[in-house]
Parts: sequence; C-alpha cells; structure tokens
Amino acid sequence: MSTTVKELAVLEGHEERVWNLAWSPSGSLLATCSGDKTIRIWGKEGEKWVCKTILDEGHTRTIRSVIWSPCGNMLASASFDGTVTIWNRSSGEFESIATLEGHENEVKSCSWNSSGSLIATCSRDKSVWIWEVEDEDYECVSVLNRHTQDVKKVLWHPNSEVLASCSYDDTINMYKEDEDDWYCYDTLRGHSSTVWSISFDKTGNRLVSGSDDKTLKIWRSFLPDNQQGIVATGKDPKWKCISTLSGYHTRSVYDVDWSHESGLIASCGADDAMKIFKEDNENTTETSENFVIVANVTKAHSQDINCVKWNPKDSSLLASCSDDCTIKLWKVTSIP
Repeated sequence: MSTTVKELAVLEGHEERVWNLAWSPSGSLLATCSGDKTIRIWGKEGEKWVCKTILDEGHTRTIRSVIWSPCGNMLASASFDGTVTIWNRSSGEFESIATLEGHENEVKSCSWNSSGSLIATCSRDKSVWIWEVEDEDYECVSVLNRHTQDVKKVLWHPNSEVLASCSYDDTINMYKEDEDDWYCYDTLRGHSSTVWSISFDKTGNRLVSGSDDKTLKIWRSFLPDNQQGIVATGKDPKWKCISTLSGYHTRSVYDVDWSHESGLIASCGADDAMKIFKEDNENTTETSENFVIVANVTKAHSQDINCVKWNPKDSSLLASCSDDCTIKLWKVTSIP
C-alpha cells in the first residue's frame, strides 16, 4: 500500500508560534492557540478554510493547549499564565464562563474525559489536577504528584475514566479512581528522555508516545491473569511496551496522534517533518507489534512542528501547526 500526503491549505494569522490545535468533535471546526495569547477558530466557507473567530481576552501569556468538550459546545484552553479558561459557545458566540486556578506555574495541557464530567490539567509545577464538572461549576477533586518534573500532557482514555500523563521525567503515568480517590496504578518506563506526547488508539487498550529521545513507543494494556504471561499484580492492568519506532525522526518527537478512524499514527517534531505509520498485521504477535512507515513529509513546515491531529470524522484530513506561525491542512490518501 502506498500513502500520499498532499498539502491542502496554509492557514495564516497567528503572530507567534502555534503550539497546539484541536478539531471539534464534528470535525467541522479547528481551534488553534499560540504564543500571541490568542485562540483562533477556523471553519470552512465553501471550499476555503477561514478564521471565523479570534478569542483574545482569556489569557495574559502564551496559550499552550486547547481541547473541545465531547459535546462540542465547550472549549478549554491552558496557558503559561497558570490558568485554564473554559469557553462556552452554546449561544453561538464564544463566552468565557470559568477560570480554573491553582497551579503554581505554566499549565501545559488540559483534557476532557469522554462524558464531559471531568477535566484534567497538568503543569510545570509537576502536578496533575482532576476537576469535576457540574453545569458551569468546576471543582478540583484530586491533585496527583507522582511526576518528579514538568508534566507535558494529560489525556483521558477514549471510553473509560482512566487518565494518562507524560513528563520531563521520561515516564508516563496511568491513573484511575478508587473509592473517591485517584491513584497512579502504573508507571510506563522505557523512554530515555522527555515524553512530549501520548495518544490512545480507538479501543484505549494501546497507547503511542513520542519523546525527546527521537522514538515513538507503542504500549499495550494487559489485564490481570492475561494469557500472554505478562505479570499484572492486583486488580489493575499492566502496560508494556510492545514496539519501538526509531530511526525515523532525527530530532525530538513533539506530538503523536493515533487516528480512531483509519488506525494510522501521525508524528511530528523538531526536525520539521511529519511521519505516518501503519500497523503491519503480518508480523504481529501476542506480545509485540510491528509498525511500518507509509509516508514521510520531510519539510512539512519551515520550523519545528508542535502538533499534528487527525480529523475525527474524515480520516484523510490531517492538521499540523508550527513555530513558523502557520497551520497546514493535509490530504492523506492510501492506495492499495
């Protein structure tokens, strides 16, 4: 199978590096955030993607992360000013309805769970916070201090209340709730430098991570008493690295995204390149999996690529953003 990647559009308007982007659940809107302290919302007009809204009053410093709620009516943004702003667009216009405060330093990432009842946030202060959402009320219900360094990203499991976080301490932590208290039930070790990004597959049984060590790793969850002989103590699953993808990126891997539609993995990083990987089912065993590179875009942007995301409804549409202040849309076509 051959895979082609064609540039569809370049979206310009941000005045400083674009750190992060997020598709709305319907796939019709794209939110982007930047060092210029703004969020831009992009949508299609005819065949052209245009900036529909600029949100410039929520933060006083760089906005590092944006994420839509599962219903698509809310947007959360995390900033170096130490806060997370919640935006509501049920009335048609985006309105700031809440500010989550408490982190001591820059907030690097935020994530909604699949039902929209919880938000996780993480920070350079080494902590992960979990917030309960009730109507427009946001209450911190847990502060988790298992990382020893800056926490780069938090991400909820696609269909259960399991949270993952990755850090400058080279590890990934997995959390779940037990009797109203959250705890870390597994720490994934294997990367030799900062873990910048994580992404679950559609089932949530596998996770891909991207690191400063220039590799991607695929992890799989094994239940207690599994048939594969992986030791999982107690009642909690055990995560094990089942594949390492190395030799593809020449510098840090800043972001990874596992498409829930096509099963393809996209990665990007400090080498200004995007790579796309596909699972090779012929060489997969019960405890190891093989992934092959199917596309390599070497100069996707002119500077570091900070984020890459698959459209949730159109598996051929990929978005990327960069230190070069632009966002790009790509058409990914696989030909048997």
